[in-house]
Amino acid sequence: MAELLLEILSEEIPARMQGRAANDLKRLIADGLKDAGLAYSRLDAYSGPRRLALVVDGLPTSQPDVTDERKGPGVAAPEKAIEGFLKANGLSSVDDAEVRELPKGKFYFAVVERKGRATSDVLTDVIEAALSALPWPKSMRWASGETRWVRPLHGILCVFDGKVVTVTYADISATDTTVGHRFLAPDSIQAVGFDEYIEKLEIAKVIVDQDRRRTLIGDGIKGLAQSEGLTLPDDPGLLDEVTGLVEWPVPLLGTIDDEFMDVPPEVLTSAMRKHQKYFALETSDGAFSNRYALVANIETPDNGQAIIAGNERVLRARLSDAKFFWDLDRQKKLETRVDKLQERVFQADLGTVLDKVDRLGTLAALIAEQIGGVELVAVRRAAQLCKADLSTGMVAEFPDLQGVMGRYYAQQDGEAPAVCEAIAEHYSPLGPSDVCPSSSISVCVALADKIDTLVGFFGIDQKPTGSKDPYALRRAALGAIRLILENKLRFPLEDVFAKAHAGYGAVLKSEQTQSSSDLLDFFADRLKVFLKERGVRHDLIAAVFAVGNEDDLVRLMARVDALSAFLGSDDGANLLTAYKRAANIVRIEEKKNGEPFSGEYVVEGLEPGDAQALAKSLGIVEASVTDALKNEDFASAMTALSTLRKPLDVFFENVTVNADDQTIRLANLNLLSRIGSVMDQIAVFSNIEG
Repeated sequence: MAELLLEILSEEIPARMQGRAANDLKRLIADGLKDAGLAYSRLDAYSGPRRLALVVDGLPTSQPDVTDERKGPGVAAPEKAIEGFLKANGLSSVDDAEVRELPKGKFYFAVVERKGRATSDVLTDVIEAALSALPWPKSMRWASGETRWVRPLHGILCVFDGKVVTVTYADISATDTTVGHRFLAPDSIQAVGFDEYIEKLEIAKVIVDQDRRRTLIGDGIKGLAQSEGLTLPDDPGLLDEVTGLVEWPVPLLGTIDDEFMDVPPEVLTSAMRKHQKYFALETSDGAFSNRYALVANIETPDNGQAIIAGNERVLRARLSDAKFFWDLDRQKKLETRVDKLQERVFQADLGTVLDKVDRLGTLAALIAEQIGGVELVAVRRAAQLCKADLSTGMVAEFPDLQGVMGRYYAQQDGEAPAVCEAIAEHYSPLGPSDVCPSSSISVCVALADKIDTLVGFFGIDQKPTGSKDPYALRRAALGAIRLILENKLRFPLEDVFAKAHAGYGAVLKSEQTQSSSDLLDFFADRLKVFLKERGVRHDLIAAVFAVGNEDDLVRLMARVDALSAFLGSDDGANLLTAYKRAANIVRIEEKKNGEPFSGEYVVEGLEPGDAQALAKSLGIVEASVTDALKNEDFASAMTALSTLRKPLDVFFENVTVNADDQTIRLANLNLLSRIGSVMDQIAVFSNIEG
């Protein structure tokens, strides 16, 4: 068994593309080896700023020999047929074919043995195909070549079993050499095996393994922070990005000038994180610190002092801009900026941001009335001011701080604390892991903002299609679902959709009823995705939605929870089986009859014994289910249903449904139809899988 080592050296690869590129290269090589019939014991891929690397261990030195057997015509077949078979399989005469006795007589067989190719020859095809097929979000051409890659290529190292593999891509032929760190060790390095490659590159100040670089960066920063009594907040996204920027990570600590420490910490963090890739540090009690961590890609004789000074100088200029906007924005009250929103387009067909703000006040107040116990004046005030910071210089410079800056400016203006928090939180939650607002005023404004957006875009038929969702409507729907469920809000969604639709006036040309129906279906799909991630079966949600007239998500979830618990019991699972048996019988007979069964029957019309016993049990269950549903006691409704299991099992065991007597047959079928109708009041059980 032998080892393959592959490295593609290039100009700096964007950090955000490295991980995906390594995985794509691994996948393409794995697929190529599989298609070539080459098994292996290990395949790993690595990525960094200048190189993609891959190692495959346990490869055979040649493909396995393959024997193809092809059945031909019978021995007694016409001569032309036999000649055609021989020619197609490269046989000169029937003597080169085998004759085998089969149940239908004797037949010719062509047995062709193909010698396996040398693995090194196969690898040439596999690797060149993989490099050509490697997808990049963005790619480029360089010099006079036509080949596209994410950045200009510098070299290819490709060695199998200690020898160079003949690979050529982008006019670059593979060798057994690479180079180390661009500044610290730029000389050529020869490597004919993976362990040697890793060892020599580390000596040349390059750490190939991205996971090891990530660990070194994280542990290095934490160690420096702890030495000064500070902590490193968790920021995996920034850590991943910085890991992709350096080959030889050297963590250092810098200092923020005191003159900038009165600027909100979110501004300082955003400026450092987004533009400079610095890590903000906190004191032991969670307060923002004037110290930050940066990661250099080089060692220096002065232990990084010149690097720190240079970075502090750059940061000082960046924070001077932030402080300028902070001081300038506070010279005007936030409410004076609302009218400027008329200059901002929300969407070409849906008006300006000011138009949206006007709608939000009405819609947020309506939601507050539906929820009850919410201060309407505060809700309207928060809705009026929630978008005003879009007109500030700070948000123009740091768009990710919209809402956050609005809170600071509102606090300075003396707005109520709940209003300030609602301004900051009304964009939340932005994703499945984002914190969901819980303050009633924040919830009303955040929900109104999302529903207004959804109703507007659905009203102009700009719905998400396939993987395309340019207006982030899926995220908006998920945010609305989380706001409703996590705060246990009880109100009919369709009523709110209708009011939101009316708020647009003549802007929306679509019918409100159809738009609301489409939007409710969209919510159902998003709810399935949301709950699936939490282990809830999507078919249970579909079964409850199929009942119809259910747009109270909290009540719907109570149904789903009760249904899930019910089906998890033996009685529930067995009753589902019996239900499907009954439904199948009824469906088949309805097709024969050409019309549905009404579910109306007379107990006396059934055969005495098990059929009448089932009917009496059903009568009791139906009354219990009706009462339980009125009280929204879905667990009790399920418990009542579970009592049908035994009499229904006995019925199927002892009763002939399609009896010879037509009166009895119709009564039996109507009884089974009625059972389905009673069960479907809780959930449409036919939508449940299994």
